[in-house]
Amino acid sequence: MHFHNGNSCCRPASKAWLITGVAGFIGSNLLERLLKLNQHVVGLDNFATGYQHNLDEVQSLVTPEQWARFTFIEGDIRILEHCQQACKGVNYVLHQAALGSVPRSLNDPITTNAANITGFLNMLVAARDAGVKSFTYAASSSTYGDHPVLPKVEENIGKPLSPYAVTKYVNELYAEVFARSYGFKAVGLRYFNVFGRRQDPSGAYAAVIPKWTAAMVRGEDVFINGDGETSRDFCFIENAVQANLLAATAEDSAKNEVYNVAVGDRTTLNDLFYALKSALAENGVVYDKAPVYRDFRPGDVRHSQADIGKAASQLGYAPEYRVQDGIAKAMPWYLEH
Repeated sequence: MHFHNGNSCCRPASKAWLITGVAGFIGSNLLERLLKLNQHVVGLDNFATGYQHNLDEVQSLVTPEQWARFTFIEGDIRILEHCQQACKGVNYVLHQAALGSVPRSLNDPITTNAANITGFLNMLVAARDAGVKSFTYAASSSTYGDHPVLPKVEENIGKPLSPYAVTKYVNELYAEVFARSYGFKAVGLRYFNVFGRRQDPSGAYAAVIPKWTAAMVRGEDVFINGDGETSRDFCFIENAVQANLLAATAEDSAKNEVYNVAVGDRTTLNDLFYALKSALAENGVVYDKAPVYRDFRPGDVRHSQADIGKAASQLGYAPEYRVQDGIAKAMPWYLEH
């Protein structure tokens, strides 16, 4: 385990936040926001799916004084000691570290389980023992599984459709049991298809928006799984950041709950294709190919749309960006990178 810090390794006395998966897409966006709010942040990452260049980019976007408030630990949530080290002196935990992706979990369920279940349990134990003020974790809309009703309401879930979905459901079960058994209350945020800058466009498990955008910029084929009528509730990263900060600082009465984090919209893959195409055109990039349709992806849910009423009423969550707004805001970054 290595410390990287501008000055010393001493832990600050003021409010400190721990972000696990800090070098990842969501983690690095949380880091940027918290540093801009002049908070002290500890970050933990093993670079399994995160990148040093995400941290470098955040450093370029904050002041040197703000960056000096960040302590980075290169460590692994699958190792309890690393979790314990990271939780020392921390007030708020934002646990984002996980292995995402349904296909990855189908190809390698054991590694997904180790990160998402063993790693999660390690973090819960370490945070409980360190007496942190609040513990907020990334849950997933995949937990709704085969439950057919739309929009998705937190208390109605179906059977999981992939190993990944199993792991994220187990997170919620462990969180509930820790509240009941130890009085340690956590908040789970069921993310729906979060997108935005610093989301990885490359690799087999890239999310659809960065992957398609990268293909369009290069003039390559865009592949749509199924007939393109599969729909998702795409949620811009700024909405997810807002939800994390609200959850972390929520009253105790709002804890030991899970909340949908989305917009409450439904966008088909076909509509998404044309939305990305037109956003690129507005930035001077013309993509003139038709999408290439192929088989449905195993383990995928057909339709997904969130009811965000619970997060709105209990956390004060009010998403500022709809899918088109988010795409417009993210597009210059995608073109630059």
